[in-house]
Amino acid sequence: MADRAVAADKVLIWDFDGTLGERPGHWSGAVRDALTDVLGSHRFSQAHISAELSIGFPWHEPDLPHPLLADPDAWWEHLAGVLAAALRRLGVPARPAAEAASRVRAHYTEQASWRVFDDALPTLRKLSGLGWRHVLLSNHVPELPLILTGLGLAEHFAAVVNSAVTGYEKPHPEAFRLALEHAGRPRIAWMIGDNPVADIGGASRLGLPGILVRTRPADRGRHITDLAAVIELVCR
Repeated sequence: MADRAVAADKVLIWDFDGTLGERPGHWSGAVRDALTDVLGSHRFSQAHISAELSIGFPWHEPDLPHPLLADPDAWWEHLAGVLAAALRRLGVPARPAAEAASRVRAHYTEQASWRVFDDALPTLRKLSGLGWRHVLLSNHVPELPLILTGLGLAEHFAAVVNSAVTGYEKPHPEAFRLALEHAGRPRIAWMIGDNPVADIGGASRLGLPGILVRTRPADRGRHITDLAAVIELVCR
């Protein structure tokens, strides 16, 4: 988490991945690339790999805090076991599965693999000019601050609350309490994210209004497709 305090009476709490930026290919792409390092050409498609990555990540069990994974190496050691198990389920032999899993960290965190959405920086700048301050709340990898810096996003956030550091994954209430604490417990706060459960549902449990972006909810409720629309919503 960043150490800067947020001196503002109105704060926007932002999700990162899928909201402000993304890694095209996501986890399955990083695993596929790591497996190619080890095996060369192989028969395991990104779609097949993705189908095996629905369990074992810390955010797949958000009700369970994981303070023992607050060390970056411990976090990645845990995840390497998860990824190796997924590859073994696909039929990859144990040794190359473990070797590929150990290489995913380098692939996933490679700066060139990430991109910021076109509407993110202009929206953050505009809102800052209108007196809003920004806090980031993300279920992410330990290297998140480096990724944010590389994308030019870090300077816009007074605090970064990262589950890999705190041990609490959204939608756990403690994740949002920590974000509000680092926001200086402002009079006005909104949550902005692309996940209707982890971001919007989690915020709602603490009475925080939420803005769902880029994702159409199953109930066809309100969402926005461009971050510029956030400005109108919070400034009404």
